[in-house]
Amino acid sequence: MTGLAAAGGSAGPGTLGFLVVAGMGVVLVFLFRSMTKHLRKVSGNGRSGMAASSAAKDGAADTARGNGRTDSSKDS
Repeated sequence: MTGLAAAGGSAGPGTLGFLVVAGMGVVLVFLFRSMTKHLRKVSGNGRSGMAASSAAKDGAADTARGNGRTDSSKDS
């Protein structure tokens, strides 16, 4: 016999299994909510950082090609 049946407990393996799975489900809901919050925070920082770095790269590329000059007398 199992430990629960020998001890005279009224909870069978079906009830105990359900409670374990339901508890894990509740924990996972809170875990996913927390993970989603942190990922939104990270992707928000990543997008602004990527936009700034791509703008800096575009500016450096324009300067290297000569498109970033402000003196118009050197065009000829």
